[in-house]
Amino acid sequence: MPIRTLLSGLLGAALLVPVLPTGTTAAADARTIDYGGLRLTVPADWRVVDLDLDPDACLRLDLPTLYLGHAGTQSRCTGRAVAGRADTLHLEPLDGAPERADIPTIAVDSGTTLPETPPRSDSNELRYALTRPGVMATVSYGAAPDAVRRVLARARAVTPTAPRPRHPAEPALAADGETLRTAQVPFTGEGFDACTAPSQRSMDTWRADSPFGAVGIYIGGGARACAQPRLTADWVRRQAGAGWHLMPIWVGPQPWHSAGTGLSTDPSEADAQGTAAADGAVAAAGSLGLPPGTVLYNDLEHYDDRATWEAPVVAYLTAWTVRLHDLGYRSGAYVSASSGVKALKAHHHQAPEAMPDVLWVARWNDSPSVGDADMGLPTGTPKWAGRRRAHQFRGDHTASYGGVTITIDRSWIDIDPSVIGTADIFPLS
Repeated sequence: MPIRTLLSGLLGAALLVPVLPTGTTAAADARTIDYGGLRLTVPADWRVVDLDLDPDACLRLDLPTLYLGHAGTQSRCTGRAVAGRADTLHLEPLDGAPERADIPTIAVDSGTTLPETPPRSDSNELRYALTRPGVMATVSYGAAPDAVRRVLARARAVTPTAPRPRHPAEPALAADGETLRTAQVPFTGEGFDACTAPSQRSMDTWRADSPFGAVGIYIGGGARACAQPRLTADWVRRQAGAGWHLMPIWVGPQPWHSAGTGLSTDPSEADAQGTAAADGAVAAAGSLGLPPGTVLYNDLEHYDDRATWEAPVVAYLTAWTVRLHDLGYRSGAYVSASSGVKALKAHHHQAPEAMPDVLWVARWNDSPSVGDADMGLPTGTPKWAGRRRAHQFRGDHTASYGGVTITIDRSWIDIDPSVIGTADIFPLS
């Protein structure tokens, strides 16, 4: 969750493939790629990452990239929120492509038949199921999808290249609405979050061999750093069924100056952004099968200039909370102890009913505790007391359990959703 914006020259999170697929030619200002019966031309500054050759590569959304093949382990993923989203295109065989629920998917005949007006996407990602070539195309963009959609629209049919090895698809799990009632049972203990949802095999191994019982999942938002090729309703059901306490995270506007991902410095505009973020988060949560009553967390990163950002941050998070309550969901906020916590506690008395229900604090002091001091709160305060706290006590690091390594943040969690709200507002209380 901390700001870890990667510059284009820092390519450690993914492999830049120097050898392009068969039939590729290069020009000074573009590169022509053949893949799965498609020939397309991408800008010369785009990376080309072959996920079949390097299944550990991360599908980052802040570096201009053409990704080829089904996503693999993505074990090198790191980062949470990014200051700038880039144009990216992910092509994979339609056979075996996951049924993602967090972004819109549109079935079309080919890239030349894309709808003139793309559907709204609160996470700046779209998927086009190209039925004629049998390719799933996932488009990610910054402010608008126009440029990367043009790349796809200009693709032409060619003789398909030889089929590539495919990663085995995760077996589907039948829908079970009752299972999701256990997705946020009361929980005290360690949890983790990773930039992308881990594979089912990784989750099963860590459930058996790690100390963790909770997992944070990034369900959407315009500043989300990594793609989520495994984030399906089935994935959510499986983790809930295995007993994981789920912490859905929305990565919306951030307290930095950016046309694409920035929070407005005008509190009234930030208020509107908070309402819009809640609408987007609820839509994503519903698509993933997370019912009303679920705590949804807003990831709001650290900032140094409190004079500029305190008022809009409070306006944004209180609007987020009010709108979530209107829609029947509970509100959580992930904030830094040295910025967001100070803003919320300073203004708590002005609108206590609009404050986030759960406080998740980033303070990397290696202290697994939700005590007042570790949360950056005054000693003895009643604010967010009574199992409504989480403390991220260690940041970006790799952890291995049962032979499975994931890059994570680590938190101590003490949350009981049943103590939040009232039965008439929250039907699962």
